Amino acid sequence: MSEHTESPGDSTGTGSGTGPRPEPIRYFGTTWVEHDGGYVLRRAAVGAGALVTAFAAALVLRFAYQGLAIAEVGGFVNVLVVVMFAVCSAIAFRKTWESFGRRPTGSASEDSLRSLKAIGFIGSLIAYSLRCLTEAPGEQLRRAEYETALRQYEKRRGSRSGNPAARARRSGGSRRN
Repeated sequence: MSEHTESPGDSTGTGSGTGPRPEPIRYFGTTWVEHDGGYVLRRAAVGAGALVTAFAAALVLRFAYQGLAIAEVGGFVNVLVVVMFAVCSAIAFRKTWESFGRRPTGSASEDSLRSLKAIGFIGSLIAYSLRCLTEAPGEQLRRAEYETALRQYEKRRGSRSGNPAARARRSGGSRRN
């Protein structure tokens, strides 16, 4: 059993001495750092999977709409349902797209939009699929954070070069009488 225990949020690498470690991204792990380990294939698979799932969800919504037509609920309800799903999908798309570039704040406004994003899940799936065309979703944010952590680590590491006791001896710290 390893004695080294490090919390998942510890990106300084202080326990192992290897420096900061990249934060894994769902479905990609840390392959986004060097674009290795099947990164491009994973991006294509995740993007296609999100698109296929969005298409399947649209079919399910179509069947639900046909159920409303069979129930003869009226034109107003039919229009209301279509507009509701369109607006919720647009909001979910926008919020999902924005989330790729910033960390969630956990504010009350984000929590209040959770139900709208759940209803408009097709928009979220489409945003996820489109982002996979250029990068892993969230890669740009994590890369910026990782590179900043690396620069800070190198700066700290460079300022602590060597053993201070050895420096004292070299500069005349051990005197001969």
